[in-house]
Amino acid sequence: MRLGFLKLLSIVVLMMTTYTCNAPKSSGVKLTTPATAFATKSSAIPSVFASPQERPLVEAETYLPLVTQSGSTAPIWHPQPGLSWQWDLSDQRPSTAVSAQVYDVDLYVDQAVINELKQRDVKLICYISVGSWEEWRPDADQFPPEVIGKDYQGWPGEKWLDIRQIDKLAPILQARMDLCAAKGFDAIEPDNMEVSSNDSGFPITVADEKRYAIWLAEQAHQRRLAIGMKNAAYLVEDLLPHFEFILTEDCFVQGWCAQARPFIEYDKAVFAAEYTDEWTEAQFRAQVCPQAAAWNFSVILKNRSLDAWQLAC
Repeated sequence: MRLGFLKLLSIVVLMMTTYTCNAPKSSGVKLTTPATAFATKSSAIPSVFASPQERPLVEAETYLPLVTQSGSTAPIWHPQPGLSWQWDLSDQRPSTAVSAQVYDVDLYVDQAVINELKQRDVKLICYISVGSWEEWRPDADQFPPEVIGKDYQGWPGEKWLDIRQIDKLAPILQARMDLCAAKGFDAIEPDNMEVSSNDSGFPITVADEKRYAIWLAEQAHQRRLAIGMKNAAYLVEDLLPHFEFILTEDCFVQGWCAQARPFIEYDKAVFAAEYTDEWTEAQFRAQVCPQAAAWNFSVILKNRSLDAWQLAC
């Protein structure tokens, strides 16, 4: 009996040793080099690297922090075209007076506002900036100095981020997405995706933007959150498979709304905002609303301060 027990014990020790020896090196999320990036994805999804010369800043064996998993198996929200919406980033307690099916508000709004809107079955989009550092945010001191670039012209207290350095931005943005999910949001609005066309202080390329955007989408989806593109019409073809909707600004007055139409063709919402410094209310109704209706865009007229006021078609 004692011999049998010792033999059993030795087998258990041997099994544990074998497992330990074969255990993976890291439990993090591995970033791959251009040669292997998205190798397991469908061939219909284009690579984010425009040419072999464009190399990521992150090396082949860099591992990102593991995502916080909630264990939820809830379906990800897929907003369909034609939904009514409100966009209010003016306050931590934005007005809830507008009757709309979707509200886009800041991550740090009071929980009471979120609870009230959820009780009305309103879908909630969580606004976060993914391409800029904002000095007033509670996590502003967590950004390493080397990822903070030049001033964002026209927006005091805001600077561009080096979106190539995903490994350094990841813990901060993952924590923000965790908070979006914990507070009860259904989706994320990732603002300031267009860094390459701005004087950021970093040599950001369109390939860098694509790579970063796809990483953001994967992070949102792991938290069962939808995610929308923000402007960046030149990325629509590449990012359409990864994003559930698009939010546009000034596309009617600037004449690029047609580039967002593939979202509608794939039964994905286009939330369009035009501004009162470009249109009068009469012009908006006469020129924007008919075209928006024909294309099934969800369009509203807003003050550029994004306060509570809005005019819907």
